[in-house]
Amino acid sequence: MSTATPSASPTVTKTPCWPLGFSSAGIGAGIKKLGVNDLALLVGDSELSAAAVFTRNLIVAAPIQVSKENLANSAGRIRALLINSGCANAATGSDGLVRARSSIDSLAATLGVTPRSILVNSTGVIGVQLPIDRIEHALPALTAALKPGSCETFARAIMTTDTRPKWSSRVVHWTDGTKECECTVTGVAKGAGMIHPNMATMIAVLATDAALTPVELDGHLRAAVETSFHRISVDGDTSTNDSVFALASHVAGKAPPHLLAEAFKQVSQELALMIVRDGEGFERGIEVRVRGALTDTDALQVARTVATSLLVRTAVTGGDPNWGRILAAAGRAGVPFDPSALRVSAGGILLFERGAPASVDLVKVRNAFTADTVRIELDLAMGSASDVFWSCGLTKRYVEINADYTS
Repeated sequence: MSTATPSASPTVTKTPCWPLGFSSAGIGAGIKKLGVNDLALLVGDSELSAAAVFTRNLIVAAPIQVSKENLANSAGRIRALLINSGCANAATGSDGLVRARSSIDSLAATLGVTPRSILVNSTGVIGVQLPIDRIEHALPALTAALKPGSCETFARAIMTTDTRPKWSSRVVHWTDGTKECECTVTGVAKGAGMIHPNMATMIAVLATDAALTPVELDGHLRAAVETSFHRISVDGDTSTNDSVFALASHVAGKAPPHLLAEAFKQVSQELALMIVRDGEGFERGIEVRVRGALTDTDALQVARTVATSLLVRTAVTGGDPNWGRILAAAGRAGVPFDPSALRVSAGGILLFERGAPASVDLVKVRNAFTADTVRIELDLAMGSASDVFWSCGLTKRYVEINADYTS
C-alpha cells in the first residue's frame, strides 16, 4: 500500500529536466529568422496518458482543432507533442487544417506511430499559413536530436515575445511498504502577451512519470489550471491557440493523489507567475487578494476586476498610491458588499476602513506602490471565502511591442 511520508510535500528542483519516460528536442526550422529555434518536440518512450485544456475563444486555431480530434480519437493515449513558434496557423481556413494534419502525418511517419497519437500546436502571428515544407524538411533532424533530461531546448523553441524560457519542477516522495518512491512533475510554458483567464497566448506542457489514467490526469490538470493560468492577466486578451497539455509516462508508478495534485498546482502557479513577470513591457507585478467574501465566485470576481483595471494598473506602473482606483474597481465588480465594512490594504499597510481613509505614513504607502510586486488586499467582511489574482502594470513598452508586432 502506498503512503505519503510524514509531513511530505513536493520538493522543488531547480534542474530543468523532464521526468523519466520522455525525450525532447528543439531546433530551427526557418519559421522565424534563421538561427532561432522554432520547432519543439516531446516524445514518450512508450504510450503516454494525455489530457489538455484549450482556449475558449470562438476563433480556434487549426492545430487546436486537430489536437482535440486526436485526443478524442486516441482516448487520451498519445506518443508525441509537436509545437512550432513563429506562426499561429490561426484564421487560415481549410488550408490551415490541411497543413496542421500534414505536419502530424509527416511526424507520425518519421516516428513510426499512428497520426492520431500525436498532438500539435502553434504560436505566433495569426492569419499566416504554416510553412509546412520547412517543418517537414526539419523533422528528421528534430527527431534525431531527441534526448531525455533537459527541457531547455524545448522551452526555448516555443518562445515568441518571451524574454526568457519558463520551466518549473517538483519531486514527490512517498513510501510503498518499505520501498522509497518518487515521481516528478515538470512544466514548461511560453507567454508574455494576450494573457487573460480562459486562457491566453500561452502554451504550457506539464509532464509526469507518475502512473495516471487519462481521466485521472485530466482531473489533476483542470484543478491546477483553475488556480494558476485562470488567475493571471497581462492585457485582458485571450488568443486562438491557448492550451495546457498534460502527459504521464507511468514509469514511476502510482503516487499519492493529494501529493501529486499539490505538485501540479505548484508547478502551474510558478509557471503562471513567470508569465506575468515576463509580461510584455513588465516593470511591476500586481497581486490582489480578496478575503471575507460570501462565495469563492464573489472573491474571484472582485480580485479579477481590481487586478485588471486599467486605472489600477497604470497607477501601479507610475508607482502612484492612488488607492481610490482600487475602491472604484471593487465597487463596479458586480458583487454586493457594505462599503462601510470594507478594508483595503497595500503592502500590509491599511489604507481604507469604516468608509474613510486610514491614518497612514505616506512614505510607506508610496514604497508599497513602488515595490517589485504591489500586494493589494481587500476584506469584504461578508463571509469566509477568498481568492487571489495576479496581473502587472500597463507600460509604454507594452504598447510599443504590440504596435510593432508584425512590422
